[in-house]
Amino acid sequence: MTGTSLDTPRMAAVRTDRPLEGRKVLIIVENLPLPFDRRVWHESRTLTAAGAQVCVICPTGKGYEAPYEEIDGVHIYRHNLPLDAKGASGYLLEYGAALFHETRLAWKILRKHGFDTIQGCNPPDLLFLIAWQFKLFGKRYIFDHHDINPELYEAKFNKRGFFWKLMVLFEKLNFKSADVVISTNQSYREIAMTRGGKASEDVFVVRSGPDLNRLHVMDPDPHWKNGRDAMVGYVGVMGDQEGIDLLLESAREIVFDRGRNVQFVLVGGGPALDDLKAMAADLGLADHVTFTGRAPDAELFSVLSSADVCVNPDRVNPMNDKSTMNKILEYMAFSKPIVQFEVTEGRYSAQDASLYAEPNNTADLAGKILSLIDDPQTRAEMGRIGRTRVEQELSWDYQVDTLIAAYKRVIGKGRKPADD
Repeated sequence: MTGTSLDTPRMAAVRTDRPLEGRKVLIIVENLPLPFDRRVWHESRTLTAAGAQVCVICPTGKGYEAPYEEIDGVHIYRHNLPLDAKGASGYLLEYGAALFHETRLAWKILRKHGFDTIQGCNPPDLLFLIAWQFKLFGKRYIFDHHDINPELYEAKFNKRGFFWKLMVLFEKLNFKSADVVISTNQSYREIAMTRGGKASEDVFVVRSGPDLNRLHVMDPDPHWKNGRDAMVGYVGVMGDQEGIDLLLESAREIVFDRGRNVQFVLVGGGPALDDLKAMAADLGLADHVTFTGRAPDAELFSVLSSADVCVNPDRVNPMNDKSTMNKILEYMAFSKPIVQFEVTEGRYSAQDASLYAEPNNTADLAGKILSLIDDPQTRAEMGRIGRTRVEQELSWDYQVDTLIAAYKRVIGKGRKPADD
């Protein structure tokens, strides 16, 4: 399927104008399969609509095991990864295996489809090792900057040291190798121009806005509340740096210290999922916290449609302060009031659609969650503000032109596209 009656206005325009006709793009993403990775999937569909041929290399994942399939005109090549990494040695094994398969598949795609531009989506910041091979043949490299990895390493392991220094080096080499950088927000753009040394005209802010045609608001399903008075929803990765432990501490205070009948539903998978389930049980919250694991869209949409309040408990640190979390925009798209800790990019995204707790203060987080549960009128108004902001400023449709501009910029730096 290469067209749809549900195109947003800008997508419809690029599908008509086809400003990238004849271009051939290879996108490499290491940490999530397509089409599960929503940002990369939006980018892929946009480039295809604009006339480019798009091939993607990504890992397999639950429900996405096929080594190759074509969806909406996008050629998706998947490879296995050895494990869901924990610890520095685990990441080295995962990234080493990923680089092997990405290199193997990139040469296969070059022979079968051809490409003139590589878009590398971190983490890790090692994709320049693949880009270098093909830049020798005149291919161009766009770095799609998803995570600030030195800060991510420090957030995961709470230290610097040798591997942190490697992260700094890899980031520098990745920026240096890139002809154009796509940043997910203004904070990342500043990093590209300062630490990365990129010229302002070579850095484009393409936010991870939701596609409002894909997100389906549903009738609330009472079973998610588990018979309780209210429900708090969370969507995201179950990792060490996401602050789910802080949310569970807040849930313990809400349920036991304040005696409130509240259910918490947490959607997502990740390396810390089993540990978080054990923590919830140790806190006596096993019946008050539902872990769905990684969920299909219908289940995710049902949870978001049923929640009274949605929460982002990301621990306040340099990584989370400067990063835009997709979950915030999805909460807003579902007209949900939000509670989160005070972080720069979280406040930029949500503005008056969120309350902001003191950094890493679980008691304040609990109090602000309960203040919204007890105030349906404020919840409705905050939900309306959030939905309007997504509709008028932050949805994917507002990112389309900037993505196309980034590709036009890299075209201007490159030679005529090759067929092989």
